[in-house]
This record gives sequence, structure tokens and C-alpha cells, in this order.
Amino acid sequence: MKFLVTYQMPHAGLDEWMKKPEADRKTEEQKMMEEWNAWMAAHKDAVVETAGVGKPKRVTKGNIEDARNDLMMYSFVEAESLEKAAEMFKDHPHFGIPGGVIEVMGVNKNIG
Repeated sequence: MKFLVTYQMPHAGLDEWMKKPEADRKTEEQKMMEEWNAWMAAHKDAVVETAGVGKPKRVTKGNIEDARNDLMMYSFVEAESLEKAAEMFKDHPHFGIPGGVIEVMGVNKNIG
């Protein structure tokens, strides 16, 4: 079964992160990348795709505007069940980000 995974952080937390001195941020970012790469290598058989997301546009009836949300990245993973997919992320390095949240949900291909 395929699952969509979203990696989220409150955008207020990102604002605070960007206030840190650049040298401190770079050191912490390097450490997180090393942990992230190790996690990805350990789960390479289950992870189908992972990518970061950019700034969104919010589209409503008759309007398009700049927006902010908590989404940072997404993955598609394969697992036997939702519970097994969620379990895979229990100790993910994303939780090193203050306020970091991961959501895992099934993908329904029968729409449309």
C-alpha cells in the first residue's frame, strides 16, 4: 500500500529559526541532514519519493493569493498498513525541529 507523508513545522517556528545566527543554523542544519540521510538509507526500500515544497498560493473562488502553511516536505512510502507506515517515522530526525510534526495517510487512487 502507498502512503503520503507530510513533514510539517509551524511557520512561526521557522521565523524564529531564521533569527538564529547563520553559523549556528548551518551547524544544526548539517547535523540534521546527516541524521536525515542515515534515516533515508535505513528505509530506502520503503521510501518511493521525497521532496521539499515551496511557498504556496491559496486559490479560492475568484482569488489567488500568497499563503503560508506548515508543510515543509513530503514523501510517498510503501508499507503493509497505515500503522506500519506510521511506525516507520517514530524516531525520525524531523522531530529535531522545534514543533516538528509528521502526518502519514493512505493514498486513494480511486478518485476521478
